[in-house]
Amino acid sequence: MIETARLILRPFRDADRDAFAALNGDPRVSDWLGGPIDRRASDAALDRVTSHIAEHGFGFWAAERKADARLIGMIGLMRLQADLPPSPAVEIGWRLSPDAWGQGFASEGGAAALAWGFEHLDIDEIIAITAVDNRRSQRVMQRIGMVEQPGRAFDHPHLPVDHPLRRHVLYAAGRACA
Repeated sequence: MIETARLILRPFRDADRDAFAALNGDPRVSDWLGGPIDRRASDAALDRVTSHIAEHGFGFWAAERKADARLIGMIGLMRLQADLPPSPAVEIGWRLSPDAWGQGFASEGGAAALAWGFEHLDIDEIIAITAVDNRRSQRVMQRIGMVEQPGRAFDHPHLPVDHPLRRHVLYAAGRACA
């Protein structure tokens, strides 16, 4: 568990499934992820996140707002899928409910997850990836000290060649920056 001034980052619980499904079904959230997913796909995604934490001791954690103990999304670190071009790597990421946007939660939780990663994992770099046009997420990456790596941009292999989200940028932070 990671605690910040306003957040608790913790493993997901079964009681989080409804809120997680609502998050994943919201087109405002999922526009950058290829579109909304239904409850079954959301539960499968949560199972994968939970399995990753069980296997590696870290993952995308539930982001719980301290003020009201409400799940507002997820923030954390994951081993990147082997079939993505930057792999092998540890990726930092976040997904928050729209009503939590613009309040600094992604930066607060992201900075804490980044610090945790360099303190607890034997790695020299943590990366973040997103679609070229996802400027909001890129600003979070910059705020937590990550730097764009233009030479490491790539086309996401899970998206069709003509998909508007196919081209991805890569940001990185090194141990020396943490």
